[in-house]
Amino acid sequence: MSKQVVPVQIRAILPYNNGRAVFVGNEHKVFVIYVDESVGAAIGMFMNKTPKERPLTHDLMAHLLAALGAKVDRVIINDLKSETYFARLIISAENELHARKIIELDGRPSDCIALAVQQAAPIYVAGEVWDEVEDRTDILKKMEEQGEG
Repeated sequence: MSKQVVPVQIRAILPYNNGRAVFVGNEHKVFVIYVDESVGAAIGMFMNKTPKERPLTHDLMAHLLAALGAKVDRVIINDLKSETYFARLIISAENELHARKIIELDGRPSDCIALAVQQAAPIYVAGEVWDEVEDRTDILKKMEEQGEG
């Protein structure tokens, strides 16, 4: 991908209505992606390395990737349209059938983020999306001060 990207991390995950607010950013800017409850909980479990009795959907996906000699290479939040984010999951595969192959898949940012966090893969935001999102650093700081973040 030749376009400029900005490296980001998950800064916080907080309850929001019937889902979760995932604060994504770096030391310069933070923005929010709203996700459904189950994926938000999964991201939180992966961040905290919470043991699970049975594999979750994202665990199954990771096991499938590993069985095929593949892993999440990186995630790029690449578009924003009408308050909806879009993402690309970049997978690298290397097995007895292929030398090294890069596969790029369209996915919900929440699922892509969950897999990236689970596999310790970097997360990026396309430069044009980064420039467009509203900075929510002040909200995150306020919530952290109140002990919510």
